[in-house]
Amino acid sequence: MNILITGGCGFLGSNIAASYLQEGSRVTIIDRMLKRGCWENFHWLEGMRCRPGCLELVQTDIAEIGSLEDVFSRRGPFDYVCHFAGQVAMTFSMKDPIADFRTNALGTMNLLEVSRRKSPDCFFAFSSTNKVYGDLKHLRYGETETRYCLLDYPKGIDESMSVDFASPYGCSKGCADQYVKDWYRNFGLETVVFRHSSIYGQRQYATEDQGWVGWSTTQAIQQQRCRLEGSSVKPFAISGSGKQVRDLLDSRDLVALYRQAFQHRQQCAGEVFNIGGGIRNSVSMLELFQMLEDLLGMNQGLVFDKLPRRQSDQDFFVADIDKAERVLGWSPSIGVLEGLTQMIQWVQGI
Repeated sequence: MNILITGGCGFLGSNIAASYLQEGSRVTIIDRMLKRGCWENFHWLEGMRCRPGCLELVQTDIAEIGSLEDVFSRRGPFDYVCHFAGQVAMTFSMKDPIADFRTNALGTMNLLEVSRRKSPDCFFAFSSTNKVYGDLKHLRYGETETRYCLLDYPKGIDESMSVDFASPYGCSKGCADQYVKDWYRNFGLETVVFRHSSIYGQRQYATEDQGWVGWSTTQAIQQQRCRLEGSSVKPFAISGSGKQVRDLLDSRDLVALYRQAFQHRQQCAGEVFNIGGGIRNSVSMLELFQMLEDLLGMNQGLVFDKLPRRQSDQDFFVADIDKAERVLGWSPSIGVLEGLTQMIQWVQGI
């Protein structure tokens, strides 16, 4: 196979790239290489000893259409385009909404058009977000000591929920989301939209603004080390009460999803899927902290400060994954406890 992965040196893109490189596919990566961990992930991919020419990194911006046309002319036509590149932090989108739009909306439009012209037979998978549904404040909520819950959605949110693009990030990703869906309807380009919930796992160099599971894991390990060394523990900050809930999906299950989608491209072309760990793998921030304390054998709890709730944040999002199970035959295979244990081991090793 001949595969293009935008954002291919990021967390999700590098895991997809590794999966295909290991079986001998030809992989082209487009990445600006600006995020923490990108070069580490690229060197990891280089170490897979694939055949000469199988892996190429093009360091460019998807908002520059000329660069995309050059990549498609040199390395295409592609069988599979996996579009992970994007501005992923809601906080950054509030600071610079124009840059957010340029990457997420314009960049996706460029990629769709170049794919349509130069690789018309490709399958195009887009990494969208649960943020396209807005803050979901119109729903009925309950509350326990450790989490919020949705009273009328026991299995989570399915694809029939109306979109409501709250925050610049939600608008830019939502705009791209709808363009990807429409390019199948109007131009026949075989596309699929995956609206991700919270993905975590190895190769995630998380930051305070993006990758909350990885960030929390890093902070827990640092606090444990400080206590073992007898040094002072520096608190980290969370936004809101800590009762916000997400469903967690291990990156290896996400890789399986994208591979399964290509195998079932005709069944899922033009479709949208909510993707996450499902209700069985849902945790709140407070519940995740307790799991980390238990797994690390911490005698004292994590120390953190509470900041005001982030604007347009969702108190609860769990993906109802019934559609993905029905259409693609896909479901998560790695539970939170297993995935988090291995996440801790990976963070400790970097």
